[in-house]
Amino acid sequence: MNNITSKLTAVAVSVFIAFFGAASFAPNDKAVIPALTWDNTTGGSFGKEFSSFAAQHFAFSDTWRAVGSRIDSKISGDIVNGVYIADERLIAADISEREDAGKSAAVINSFAESYDGAVYFVAVPTSAGVYGDVLPAHLSRVTEKQQTERLYEQLSSDIRRVDAYNLMKMLSDDRIYLRSDSKWTMYGAYCLYRTVIQKLGSQPVSYDKYTIRHVTDEYCGDLYRRTLYMKNEHDILDIYEYTDGAQVTECISVGNDGSEHECSLYDASALNSDDMYKLYLGEREPLVRIHTDVNNERKLLLIGSECAACFVPFLTQHYSEITVFFPEYADRPLCEFTDPNYCEQTLFMLGIDSINSEKLSMIEMR
Repeated sequence: MNNITSKLTAVAVSVFIAFFGAASFAPNDKAVIPALTWDNTTGGSFGKEFSSFAAQHFAFSDTWRAVGSRIDSKISGDIVNGVYIADERLIAADISEREDAGKSAAVINSFAESYDGAVYFVAVPTSAGVYGDVLPAHLSRVTEKQQTERLYEQLSSDIRRVDAYNLMKMLSDDRIYLRSDSKWTMYGAYCLYRTVIQKLGSQPVSYDKYTIRHVTDEYCGDLYRRTLYMKNEHDILDIYEYTDGAQVTECISVGNDGSEHECSLYDASALNSDDMYKLYLGEREPLVRIHTDVNNERKLLLIGSECAACFVPFLTQHYSEITVFFPEYADRPLCEFTDPNYCEQTLFMLGIDSINSEKLSMIEMR
């Protein structure tokens, strides 16, 4: 009965804002307000269509989108624009199937076969993988755990795998993922760093060595932008500094056109942008070269997706040189930016949601 009442209430509100909103956009705007029918209202699609329309044509579009999301959630349950609204966080609930793991594994195996050094692979779960147990049962899909297992089974035996999923799942009660985003916090990255760096042959820096600064408590991530759901708290972004440890002596980003410019591990200007997560390594370029004052001549190639950006600062305590390559931002292959064999170790750190053979084709050795 409560569910029926909620739907009827939401339908009534939908009718109200459809007529009220009609007076809110410019007279010369030729756009047509989405049709209001019983099927698209009770089915939940009106909220999505209306919020999309409002974002383009109405004054105060963010407010209209937020209202549309609230209506959509009341009518169709707790899923808005493919995002599940849980008690404490937003969780991606897209049910589309991802690419078969075999294609990506083949590209990675080919790289490892042509590479002279040691290869390590970490598939990083998203918050949907770690907290996916709360998703509605009807969202039947391949879980991130299953997807990771299938990928790892098809990787060459020469590639060292790191089980990030079970580690992050074990730590799920801690603040390891952002509430409004599918990505992890820097503390989540630190937790995995302790395991990964030992696989790479070093001992991790203890947590108490770092000075941790909260640089903003107003972060609203990708899942928030898809829903504009305003009840959950905004997220905090941190930076970790080890003042008594190794220091970065040079940090250079390289564009697709070959241009180079100085960058830094933390770019505070990103806090004034539309994507605060670029606090970590700044505006994305395909390649970043980092030199430190670590006197060990160790060189690491990190092939990563977005989640790798806030992982990099922890690696600077262990290598004299780190080359970071983001395949998704490259329009030419890795070997045209640098010789992978210059580094004796390669670490793949890819979000499980971003692994596909088309992006990874940029790592092929030619």
